[in-house]
Amino acid sequence: MEQYIVSARKYRPQNFESVIGQNSLTTTLKGAIETNHLAHAYLFCGPRGVGKTTCARIFAKTINCFHPKENGEACDECDSCISFNEQRSMNIIELDAASNNGVDNMRSFIEKVQIPPQMGKYKVFIIDEVHMLSTDAFNAFLKTLEEPPAHAIFILATTEKHKIIPTILSRCQIYEFSRITINDIVSNLKQIAEKEGITADEDSLNVIAQKADGAMRDALSIFDQVVNFCGGNITYDKTIQNLNVLDYDYYFKIVDALLEGKVKDTLLIFDKILSKGFEGQYFVDGLASHIRDLMVSKDEETIKLLEVSKNIEARYKEQSAKCTLPWLYKALELANDCDMNYRNSRNKRLLVEVMFIRIANLADGGIELKKDKPELPLIAVAASPAVANTNIATANNINTQKSSTTTPSRKINTININTGIIRDNDDKTNETANKPNDNNISIAIDNNLPEEEKNILSAINNFIANNNINTIAENIFIKFTPFIEGNKIKFRLFNSIQLNEIENIKIPLEAFVNKQLSRTDIKVEAYIDEETLNSNKAYTKEEKFVELMNKNPYVKEFQKLFDLYL
Repeated sequence: MEQYIVSARKYRPQNFESVIGQNSLTTTLKGAIETNHLAHAYLFCGPRGVGKTTCARIFAKTINCFHPKENGEACDECDSCISFNEQRSMNIIELDAASNNGVDNMRSFIEKVQIPPQMGKYKVFIIDEVHMLSTDAFNAFLKTLEEPPAHAIFILATTEKHKIIPTILSRCQIYEFSRITINDIVSNLKQIAEKEGITADEDSLNVIAQKADGAMRDALSIFDQVVNFCGGNITYDKTIQNLNVLDYDYYFKIVDALLEGKVKDTLLIFDKILSKGFEGQYFVDGLASHIRDLMVSKDEETIKLLEVSKNIEARYKEQSAKCTLPWLYKALELANDCDMNYRNSRNKRLLVEVMFIRIANLADGGIELKKDKPELPLIAVAASPAVANTNIATANNINTQKSSTTTPSRKINTININTGIIRDNDDKTNETANKPNDNNISIAIDNNLPEEEKNILSAINNFIANNNINTIAENIFIKFTPFIEGNKIKFRLFNSIQLNEIENIKIPLEAFVNKQLSRTDIKVEAYIDEETLNSNKAYTKEEKFVELMNKNPYVKEFQKLFDLYL
């Protein structure tokens, strides 16, 4: 029976062309070989399993090849190449610095440097995990690294470049290896599956590639594991079962339920996920990634950042069409907050469920319907002049005890000074008050302003017209007309209430203006101007009433409607 060899060894690249996902680096190395511009020391750094040691071996084989090809590859036919392929070449010496990191090991290694190659031009010394060397070992290596024999070339490989002392770094040509993309891993796994006679759908290979986290070696190890579980037919269901990966379907169902405000459904789905043995933080992290993927799916230019199969990509496009960008921004922020607070929470499940409730209660503009801060109390005023003459304390008393102090023939109306909405004692919302945009409120634009500033103010007017912002926010736009400084829309305000209102609409306003002007750099800033606050402070009852009317025009309408006076 033929001895089994794991895929990571069996399909290890033997030339530069077969190296996956490092095209720029392999091109540079081949160019150096072709022009004979070889350095005496190289540092290959990057994540695990991306081809650092493999490229070092291919480089060592190619520079000693007797008959290199025109494309810069080794011939694989000469005595030198054959000895390399059969792993019996004396021209390549490897040192594992993880287990041989002492100064004595380094001295023994340096002694071998003086021996010239028996075949070929160069002797290549590869030190793997070089960052594990002790300080004494590094110092012992310095002199040899700076002035090696003409036949010696050093290749240092590491996953943690920052741990290498600067004196070593300054003596090396540094090559940064990058993580291998999911598409490259999937493509390579497809080729290997065909060679092995294994059938595998793209969704399964995509899950394996994501689990590998950019490491080709890890992907091949996981591939072997899944093959052992599934046999010759790899399916998506068996793959996620074997790798204990949460199915995409759960995230799509959760987001659909959140968009429809169905908190009950989200709780049941989450309970099912926990019953399968998944940790809550693992789910929250996955949900945040899912919302991020929905966000990049909104635009054709950013959808390339979505590293999933075509089938899953189509589902992302379909679901992202149901979401507004402000909703996605706020939902992503809430998921991220939950992720950060998860470890310190005593009741972790409740923390996740509260996140569901908050996301399910997001309005279309990305602003929560139920705000964290309590609204100001309702002021109750009777429809007769007698009650209108009472003081504020009496009015508040009527509001809290109207069930016992009012008669059926006497109708009490209330006004919420946060929203400007008038309600009667049947709690029916006045339709006129609930449509602030019907007032055609807009910012006056000076024609003498630069064209760029006029365009930004115009975009703000469009935002006001197309979004149901509350009355306080509208009045801020009118009374405290924003001014433009470079790429910033600035508001100079009087108090923290106004500041909170601008903060609530900051993200959707930025997104709207940037999209309308095809820009990405416009930001909104708001601050309280203490000077303006002090100079405009109201002292008398009349001044306070006038200020209240300026802040909320519904107060003036309310005064006229019931013929009220101070």
